Amino acid sequence: MTDRPSYILFITDQQRYDNLGCNGHPVLQTPNIDAIANEGVNYDRFYVASPVCMPNRSSLMTCRMPTSHGVRHLGLPLSHDNVTFVELLRAAGYDTALIGKSHLQNVTDWPTQFDVPEWRDGYTAPPEELSVADKTDNDNDSYQYERQKFYDDGHKVPLPFYGFDHYDSVLRHGFNTGGDHYKYQKDHIEDVDALRKRNNQYPHDYVVPQAIRTKIPEEHYSSAYIADRAAEYLASRKGNDKPFFLMVSFPDPHHPFTPPGKYWDMYKPEDMPVPAAYEDDNWEAPDYIKKAIEDRGMDKTIGQNSGYSFAISKQEALEARALTCGMIAMVDDAVGRVRAAAESAGVADNTVQIYTSDHGDHLGEHKLLFKGAEQYDSLNHVPFIWADPKGDKGVRSQDIAQTLDIGSTILEHAKIEPAIGMQGKVMGVAGGEGRDAAHIQYETQRTINGFGKRPRVHSLIEGQWRLSLYLGECKNELFDLENDPGEMVNLWDKPEVKDVQAQLVFKLAEMEITAADRVPLPTSEA
Repeated sequence: MTDRPSYILFITDQQRYDNLGCNGHPVLQTPNIDAIANEGVNYDRFYVASPVCMPNRSSLMTCRMPTSHGVRHLGLPLSHDNVTFVELLRAAGYDTALIGKSHLQNVTDWPTQFDVPEWRDGYTAPPEELSVADKTDNDNDSYQYERQKFYDDGHKVPLPFYGFDHYDSVLRHGFNTGGDHYKYQKDHIEDVDALRKRNNQYPHDYVVPQAIRTKIPEEHYSSAYIADRAAEYLASRKGNDKPFFLMVSFPDPHHPFTPPGKYWDMYKPEDMPVPAAYEDDNWEAPDYIKKAIEDRGMDKTIGQNSGYSFAISKQEALEARALTCGMIAMVDDAVGRVRAAAESAGVADNTVQIYTSDHGDHLGEHKLLFKGAEQYDSLNHVPFIWADPKGDKGVRSQDIAQTLDIGSTILEHAKIEPAIGMQGKVMGVAGGEGRDAAHIQYETQRTINGFGKRPRVHSLIEGQWRLSLYLGECKNELFDLENDPGEMVNLWDKPEVKDVQAQLVFKLAEMEITAADRVPLPTSEA
C-alpha cells in the first residue's frame, strides 16, 4: 500500500450546518456521517464562498473566490482555463473520480434572466462579436457536457473532466435526474418516463411546494445509484497501490422534496423544531421578507417551479423540514455503504474521509424556503468534517474555514504544491493557520423583488459578527451572531455599534482586495 493518503469527499446539495445529528439536530439521525465526525475533526464554523451551487462548486474545484474563477452566479460555466486542485492531484499520480452531481456547467437550456440593454437611436451599435466587454466563448461545445441533450445524442463526456479521469454523472435533482443516472434508470425501470412525471406520484397530503412522492423505487433513486457506483469504484481498487481522490456528490437534499419509499414518512412535520420567526411576535421582518410574504399572499403558486427563496407558512416549513430529513437519512445510508466498501477494499486505513455541502436552505427560517440573495446563516453555514485515520479523533473545531479551503488543505496534506493564484487557506487539520474571517460573494442574473435588478451582496463573518453590503435596493446588514444567533435584529443603523461596523467594512474591503486576481502572470517586466 502506498504511503500517500487517498481521499473520499462526500458532498451534498443544499444541506445546512444543523441538519446532522452530530451538529445538534434534535430529531434527525445520521449515524454514518456522525461516525465520520467521531473519527475526525468537525468544524462548527465552516462557510461557503457563495451560497449557490455553481459559484461555490467552482470555488471548491479552483480554490478561488467567484470573482476570480469567473462563475459569479448560476448560468456561467466554469472556464477550462481555470486550474483545479483535482488536476494537480492527477498530475501528481492520483487516480481521480467523480460520481454524482458536478454542476460546473449549465444543466438547462432556459433563457437568461436579465435584460440586454437596447442600443440608443443615433448611436452606432457594436457588432455582435464586440457587444460584450469580454470575448470569452463560454457556450461552445466543451461546455455542453451537463445538458441532457448531450447524452440523448449519444455523446460521452471527454475525460479528464476538470481533472476527473472517471465520471458517472447525475444531472439535476429529485425525480428528474439526468446524465448517466437517467440512462441507468431507462435500462432498469420499466416505463421509467411515466414514473418520473410530476403528475404521476403517490398520493399524499403535503402542501409545501415541490413535495413530490415519487414512484421511482428506492434502489434506483439517485442516492442509491451514487452509492452503488462509488462502492464499485472502491471495490475495483483492491490491491491497487496508487492513491486516489473520489468525490461522491449527492443531489439531495436539494428540492424538489422527493424522498423515495420508506424515507418519505420516516420523519413527521409535527416533530420538527419550529423556526423562531413563526413564534416571535416582536420580530420586525426586513422589507425584502415583507415583500416576499406579500407576493405569496397574492399568488399561492409561487414556489411550485422556483429555485429561489419565497415566503412559506409554518405548516409548509415543518413539512419541508420533515421531507428534507428523509432525504438526508437516505444520503446517510448511502454514506454508510461507501464507507463499508472502502473497508472491504482495504483502503480505509489510508483514506481521509471528508463531508460537506455546497450551501444551505432557509427551511422556514425568517419564513422563507430555498435560497436567494439573503445572507442568513441557514444559507452560508454548512457542515465540514475531516477524518484522517492518522489524525485527531472526536474533535470539534471553532476555526473559521470555507469551501475554497478544501482543495488547498487536501493538496497540503498530500504534499502537493498549489497552483500560483489559488486563494484557499490550509486548515488546521493539515497543519495550516486557517483564516480569521469568512468572505462570501453572491450575485444573480435575476431581478428579485426586494433586492432589485441583478443584485450583488458581499459578506464578512468575523468573530461574533456578520456584515453584508448590498448592491441593489436592500438595506445593508449587521448581525451579532453571539447574542442574536437567529439573526432577527439588524444592527446596521444602531449608533452603539458604529465603531464595530467601520472596522468590519474595512476588513471586508481588505478581503476584497486580497481576492482580486494575481493571474494570469506577467510575461515581462514591462
